[in-house]
Amino acid sequence: MSKQLMKGNEALAEAALRAGCRFYSGYPITPQTEILEYLAKRMDEVGGTFVQTESELAGINMLLGAAAAGARALTSSAGPGFSLKQEGISYLVAADLPAVIIDVMRIGTGLGDIAQSQGDYWQLTRGGGHGDYHTIVLAPASVQENCDMMETAFDLAEKYRHPVLVASDAAIGQMVEAVELKEFKEHDINQYDWAIRGCKAGQEPRKIQNIYYTDPEYPEHLRAKYDAITATEQRWESYYAEDADVVLVAYGISSRISKEAVNMARAQGIKLGLIRPITLWPFPVKAFETCKNVKAFMTVEINILGQMVDDVKLAVDCKYPVGFCGTFFGLPEPDVIIEQALAMLEKEGK
Repeated sequence: MSKQLMKGNEALAEAALRAGCRFYSGYPITPQTEILEYLAKRMDEVGGTFVQTESELAGINMLLGAAAAGARALTSSAGPGFSLKQEGISYLVAADLPAVIIDVMRIGTGLGDIAQSQGDYWQLTRGGGHGDYHTIVLAPASVQENCDMMETAFDLAEKYRHPVLVASDAAIGQMVEAVELKEFKEHDINQYDWAIRGCKAGQEPRKIQNIYYTDPEYPEHLRAKYDAITATEQRWESYYAEDADVVLVAYGISSRISKEAVNMARAQGIKLGLIRPITLWPFPVKAFETCKNVKAFMTVEINILGQMVDDVKLAVDCKYPVGFCGTFFGLPEPDVIIEQALAMLEKEGK
């Protein structure tokens, strides 16, 4: 199949349709608005339902209704809009419902601004709403991965009857790259015996409810679900990590810059490596078992607090120093990454 140039957000939208998504509800907010705009036209062309809602709250709750009926349902947002969706995501977990939610991350707290960022990591990986839960989180690093991960997201959502988040960012969402799209896959909305639908006289009606209140075994069910996800769904890319003295840990757009830093460092005889988490949750702890020569780790992130540092420390049982190279405005530069990695080695006396 030939490739074509597509913007990252539009690639996400088209890939969702080809994965069988036939319902979208959402509200425009930069830098993800192209997803909504694209689907406003294309969803009708494939016979689906598109709703531009009055708010992000309406968007997530309409999504819940469509998911309860067995549809492959999608919503998307960014920054403060994604924050507004958190209660609805919590309800999706409580109802055991599969759905896909895209967060195209943008900079800053509060209203913030429209530039690229990776400031939503804690919200994505810790369960941004109330209660005990995680969501599966996929982190694409290119426009092609935007395409590839949409089908994966829907498949995982239905496999575990659980919401899946796609953690994109403004850089990947707005860039244009060549992509190869998959063929259309039709989704049978009637295939699941748990999905609600009309019933004839005498038939027992189906219902979706908060099983925290109706299923006394729900805690065990939820723990078993998370144990299974953690055991089988960790995904990552390892790049020159096995013999590296310092291993960078980066996802999304930061991982592409980090890979360039690794290439530059290797050309200078510096043993730098990279682990790129593809699942932010479950965090790919298994990836760190291959780092046989490592003396230190360093996360590379577009935020000011190093939100992924704690997960790396947990992954290595706090046996190694874990540093942080971050920016707030703009992207981290490869030479700065190398400089900070060497400073870590010097500090550790290595």
